[in-house]
Amino acid sequence: MTPTTRSRTALLGRLRTLAVLEVLNIALIGWAVFVAVGAPFSTANTVGFALAAVLLLIGAAYWALKIRQLRTGARQPPLIGLFRVLRPLCAVLLAAGLVAVAAAVPDRPASEWAAGLVLYGLALAEYVNYFHRQLMHDTRADWRRLLRTRRLRSSHLAEDLRVHRAT
Repeated sequence: MTPTTRSRTALLGRLRTLAVLEVLNIALIGWAVFVAVGAPFSTANTVGFALAAVLLLIGAAYWALKIRQLRTGARQPPLIGLFRVLRPLCAVLLAAGLVAVAAAVPDRPASEWAAGLVLYGLALAEYVNYFHRQLMHDTRADWRRLLRTRRLRSSHLAEDLRVHRAT
C-alpha cells in the first residue's frame, strides 16, 4: 500500500465515520433529551429536535456524497445542486423554528422549552458548520490551521457550493 493509497483510505474512513456519527447523533440526542433528561414532547422541544435532526441528516448526506465523489473520481459531489436549494430552505426553517420556540417561553414552564432552545442552538450551529464556516475542529490539522490563521475556515460544503456554482 502506497502512502497515497493509505491517505486516501484514511480519508474515506474519516468521511464514513463523520457520516455515520451524524446519523447516530440524532438517536443519541433524542434519547438524551427525551429519555435521560425526560423533557416533554412539547412543541418547542420537538421543533428544536426536528431542526437539529434535519441539519444532522443533511451533514450525513453531504459526507456520504463526498465519499461517492472520491470513490468515483467525479469532478463534483453528486447532487451538489440539492444543497444549493437546502441552504436557504434551512435558513427559513431555522427562522420559523426560532419563532416556534420563542413563542413557548413566556407562558410555559422551562421544561417545555429549555431543551428546545438548546436543540435550536445546536441546529443553528450545524447550519453554520455545514453551509458557512467550519466550527468543528477535531483533528490536529484543524487546530493547527485555526491557531495559525486565527480565523474559521469556510466549511467543506460551502467550498463545494462556491466552486460548483453552475450546477
